[in-house]
Amino acid sequence: MSKQMTFMLACVIVLSAVIPGAVGYFSARLEAIESAERNLHALEARLHTRMAREARDARPVTFPAPCVPGANPSRTQLHQPPAAALVPESTDQPQRQHSSTPAWLPELLKELRETD
Repeated sequence: MSKQMTFMLACVIVLSAVIPGAVGYFSARLEAIESAERNLHALEARLHTRMAREARDARPVTFPAPCVPGANPSRTQLHQPPAAALVPESTDQPQRQHSSTPAWLPELLKELRETD
């Protein structure tokens, strides 16, 4: 046999193994891609179904009414302090100490007035 014939037979043997292997590999890859695409479409359909169900079952969001002064007469209104409470005490009258006033408070007020 000649060298050309031997080379040709070797190439045919190699190609007879490589071609079916490559075809099998690429067909398996194509099948995996198609399977992934089918799974993706199924997941998208489930997601759309779930979103539609949640949108159908969802209640509309309601917010409380805004606070408007005088809008709700059942609530007690804050009263203005009497005018006598707004008039500053004169400094020539002795300060009265109430039982709820701490003992240190009049001294602190006296010191603050002296520094002003």
